[in-house]
Amino acid sequence: MGGTMISQELLERFTAIVGERHALRDAADLAPHLVENRGLYHGASPLLLKPCSVEEVSAILKLASETSTAIVPQTGNTGLVGGQTPREGGADIIVSLERMNRVREVDPVANILVAEGGAILAEVQKAAEAHGRLFPLSLGSEGSCRIGGNLSTNAGGTAVLAYGNMRQLCLGLEVVLPTGEIWNGLRRLKKDNTGYDLRDLFIGAEGTLGIITAAVLKLYPQPLGKQVAFAGLNTVEDALALFNQASSLCGPALTGFELMPRFGVEITARNIEGVRDPLESPHPWYVLIDISTSDSAETAERMMTTLLEQGFEAGLVQDAVIASSVAQQKALWHMRESMSEAQKPEGGSIKHDVSVPVSQIPEFMHQAEEAVMAAMPGARICAFGHMGDGNIHYNISQPVGVDKDAFIARWHEMNGIVHGLVLAHGGSISAEHGIGQLKRDELASIRSEIEMDLMRRIKRAFDPAGIMNPGKVVNV
Repeated sequence: MGGTMISQELLERFTAIVGERHALRDAADLAPHLVENRGLYHGASPLLLKPCSVEEVSAILKLASETSTAIVPQTGNTGLVGGQTPREGGADIIVSLERMNRVREVDPVANILVAEGGAILAEVQKAAEAHGRLFPLSLGSEGSCRIGGNLSTNAGGTAVLAYGNMRQLCLGLEVVLPTGEIWNGLRRLKKDNTGYDLRDLFIGAEGTLGIITAAVLKLYPQPLGKQVAFAGLNTVEDALALFNQASSLCGPALTGFELMPRFGVEITARNIEGVRDPLESPHPWYVLIDISTSDSAETAERMMTTLLEQGFEAGLVQDAVIASSVAQQKALWHMRESMSEAQKPEGGSIKHDVSVPVSQIPEFMHQAEEAVMAAMPGARICAFGHMGDGNIHYNISQPVGVDKDAFIARWHEMNGIVHGLVLAHGGSISAEHGIGQLKRDELASIRSEIEMDLMRRIKRAFDPAGIMNPGKVVNV
C-alpha cells in the first residue's frame, strides 16, 4: 500500500518541472498506466510526469527525495511482474520517459548506438539497420517496450543464445540517482577495469536504484545470410539432442533455438490471425531454428540443410520446413512470438518465467508435468521458450470448463510446485521478466540471508529516502 496522500501544493511543484501539458491528472489519462499488462496489479496515482530531459528527471527526483515522495519509473508498461505499476494507496507519482525517446547517435565504425531510456526497441533496431548494423535484442513487445525498461529488467528475448541479454548488450549508462544527482557513465569501451562496475548495479534493478535516462548499446554487422526452419519432433530429449548437433555444426551462427509444444502451436494457429501450422501432420514437440551467417546466404542454407539431414538420419526430426522467403521467416517467428498472447482466449493462465541448466530441461519438463497434472487434472500446459539458454516459459492454461477466478486463485500453489522443481534443478524463478511485486516475497524466501542483506544495503546506500519504486524487488 502507498503512504500519505500528496498535497495539492506539492503536486503543483512537481507539475511545474515539466509543465501542465506534460503532467497527467485526469483519471482517463492515467488509467492505462495504472494496470500491469496481465491485469494482475492495479495501482493508483495522482500524477504522471513526462520529462523531456535528464535535467527535468533530476529536478523531479531531487524534489521527491526532499519531500519523501514515492516515484515509480515507467517506460513502455509492458512488464509482467508489476514492477512498473504504482501501489494502491494513491501516493506514488509515475515518471514516464516516453518523451525521452531519441536515438542520440549511431557510430557504425565503433559499433555503438546511444539511445535515451524512452526509445522504443523497434525504433532502435531500425536506427541500427539504417547504418548497416544490427541491434539484436528481439522481443514480442518490441513495438512498444522501451530501452530503459529493457535495461531495468535485463531483458533477454529470442537472441540471447548468440548475443546475450541486455547486460551483455550495454556498454554504458546515464542514470539519475534518487537524490537528483546525474551519473554520466556513457562510456563506449569494451575494456574498462577502473573500479566497481556501477553499470551492472542499475541493469536489472527495476528502477529501485535510479532512473536510466540513456545507454550506450552494442551493435553488430548485419548478417548476410539467414535461414529459419520449423521442425516437428517426438520428445524434449530429441530437441535437446538436435540442439547439441546444431551447436556443434553452427557455432555462433546459431542465433535461435526455440522449443514449443503441440498445444502451443494449436492455440496460436487457432487464436492468432494469419498463423497456421506449417507441417502436414501434428507432432508432440516443435523447434524453431534460426541460423545467421556473416558471409553469405549460401552458407546459412548449407548449414540448415545439413543440420536437418543429420536430424532426420538420427531419428530426431520427424518433419521440417525451411522458410523460402523473408516473409516465411517472419511468419515462423510470428508464431513463436505470439504464443503467449494466444493463451488469453483460452481463459486464465498461470505463468512462470524460469530457467534451468540446458541439459536438465527434459527432466524438469517431465517432473513438472507430472506434478502439475497431479495437482490440477485437466490443466493444459504450454511450456515453450528459449531452449538454447535454458529459459522456459512454463505456462498453465485453465482446464476446460473450470471457473477462471477459481483457477487464478491457485496461482501461488502452482508457483510453489513449478518453482520448487526449478530450484531443485539449480535454476532461477525469474529468467528474464524480473522480480517486481509478483516475486518479491518469494525472492526473500529462497535467497540466502547474506544475499538479501547485501541487496538491502545497496538499496539504502543509493536511495536513503526510500523513494524509488518502493515495494518492488526488495523490502527495506
